[in-house]
Amino acid sequence: MSDSSLRTDAQPFLKWAGGKRQLIPTIRKMLPTGILDGSITRYIEPFVGGGAVFFFVKQHLPLKSFYISDDNPDLINAYVVIRDSPEALLEELSRLAGRYLPLGAEDRSESFYRIRDEYNATRSDDSYSSKTDANVARAAQTIFLNRTCFNGLYRVNSNGNYNVPHGRYKSPKICDEINIRLVSCALDGVEVSCSSYENCESVTDKRTFIYFDPPYRPLPNTPSFTAYSKTSSFGDNDQRRLADFFTLLHDQHAMLMLSNSDPRVTDKEDSFFDALYSKFNICRVEANRAINSDATGRGAITEILVTNYSQENG
Repeated sequence: MSDSSLRTDAQPFLKWAGGKRQLIPTIRKMLPTGILDGSITRYIEPFVGGGAVFFFVKQHLPLKSFYISDDNPDLINAYVVIRDSPEALLEELSRLAGRYLPLGAEDRSESFYRIRDEYNATRSDDSYSSKTDANVARAAQTIFLNRTCFNGLYRVNSNGNYNVPHGRYKSPKICDEINIRLVSCALDGVEVSCSSYENCESVTDKRTFIYFDPPYRPLPNTPSFTAYSKTSSFGDNDQRRLADFFTLLHDQHAMLMLSNSDPRVTDKEDSFFDALYSKFNICRVEANRAINSDATGRGAITEILVTNYSQENG
């Protein structure tokens, strides 16, 4: 029996820029105590991305209600398809893997770009449902491209077309049957929404914990990973608007945590987030860059975690 067959925890099914798997031990220590004593019953993650924090919380903490969202239709389509139609998805992934993996390098590249062209040609910005064969096929393509593209990036151009080049991996895990089924179980009963982060206000109350992991503010001379969808270029004004929303939910007595880049990594005088979240608690934590086109640029840096509760309650 292989080690993979012994897995019991769902893991993110996509590689995603800014993934939080490495920060989970730190985040866990900073969670509000209300999650354990029962006073907090709902978890919300409005920028779910790869979902590392969500999967940890869902599988290890005693919460009753879960709401995750993102404004990327293809990402949300994949979540919904895995939740509702895992076997159909696995069949399609197996078909894609069976056609791609036996090929030589040149034919693999040709296959990748053919699927990428089809993916872009059939793109829809507002339709996602596991009820149709087309959306199951599209979810499979999303996973296939993510697993076989360069560095596991999700990036689109100004027209909204996926434009990451082929990655040339020897043995990419295209059809991970065990994890897809575990993810489907973890998503059972979870509300999944393709929407702006602001929509989560309608399902928030004082018994809610919300984790915000927005596109990070780019640091000078480092890669920017804000182009996850053609509508989500997240500039400083968007960061300010999110901070206002954070304050709004704080006034409604929800428990909140937010992660972002630390501008002081490259400019000791840059107090952008310190000023923006001055009324809240800001903790600087070490993290490694998960994705960088220049391998020499990977290494330990600090990021920020903002909470609206004291560490005594974390």
